[in-house]
Amino acid sequence: MSYMNCNYKNKCRCSPCPKEDNCCGFKIIVRCPPGPTGPTGPTGPTGPTGPTGPTGPTGPTPVSCDIYVANNQDNTVSVIDGDTNTVIATIPVGSGPVFMGTNPNTKLVYIANRDSDTVSVIDGNTNSVIATIPVGDGPFSAAANPSNNLIYVTNQNNATVSVIDGDTNSVIATIPVGSGPTGVDTNPNTNLVYVANTSSDTVSVIDGNTNSVIATIPVGNSPRGVSVNPNTNLIYITNLDNTISVIDGNTNSVIATLPVGNTAETVAVNPNTNLIYVPNEATDTVSVIDGDTNTVIATIPVGNVPVAAAVDQANNLIYVTNARDDTVSVIDGATNTVIATVPVGIRPFGVGVLCF
Repeated sequence: MSYMNCNYKNKCRCSPCPKEDNCCGFKIIVRCPPGPTGPTGPTGPTGPTGPTGPTGPTGPTPVSCDIYVANNQDNTVSVIDGDTNTVIATIPVGSGPVFMGTNPNTKLVYIANRDSDTVSVIDGNTNSVIATIPVGDGPFSAAANPSNNLIYVTNQNNATVSVIDGDTNSVIATIPVGSGPTGVDTNPNTNLVYVANTSSDTVSVIDGNTNSVIATIPVGNSPRGVSVNPNTNLIYITNLDNTISVIDGNTNSVIATLPVGNTAETVAVNPNTNLIYVPNEATDTVSVIDGDTNTVIATIPVGNVPVAAAVDQANNLIYVTNARDDTVSVIDGATNTVIATVPVGIRPFGVGVLCF
């Protein structure tokens, strides 16, 4: 600290201490203004590291899935590894395999073989056929209800649905439906089954408790594909008049009719995102529908004559079979873009996903 000494002539100067100067007749002591800041000194040593904070939550575990593709013209099923997008197995099945259903609980795949009137049962753990089940005339598609392990197979040529017990691999019921049944899907929450009757322009609703038809719903022209969103209890039906009929499962009535691309044969729903994917055979595209607004939000170019789609819900990936170029297009559901094209067998039709 410095002080200011002043004499009788009011001449003042700063001095380092408050002592009187010999020349001063009197003294006034005040604090002098501070001088300029000196240079910064060296940084001191780093202090000790504080305690480690609590561990954060564990992130999601990646899920690996296999994709099964029915090759109609060479009587095989190609198995694609979803991690590498490569074919890891080719499984011989019945004659003329068309569409399929999967049971995520039992890891079994059910292939409808239209030309041999059978269903091939594939064990997803071994990728081998463990049973061949005779069904009706011209089996076209299959759908499994994981809640009761029953499998429903549409028989296109005799207007019936065969019900298979997944525990015994035997047919336990045959249900008459509309004319020319093709697509089928189940709602495990309500235990209802929906069948598209192509030749009668209707959808049959089957009660899984009684295995009987409880409603018949008029839809568009030549309905083919069926996919259920169990979270919203809405059912999506593709019609060959280039539309989608949206059925409310609570009322068994059509609540919307949506335009899509040309020749939409099948449909697939991702319940997690509430997006619906419709392959358009004649335009080589896939229409993406927002289930909240019932509007088409994207149109994705894929391969030649896309027939069917299946959704990997765990990884938000969509697999589309391209019948004329013998490939499967892999779509990223987050970006609506094709991220891979996988060669498979001859004339791929149906596709299904099993995750492990």
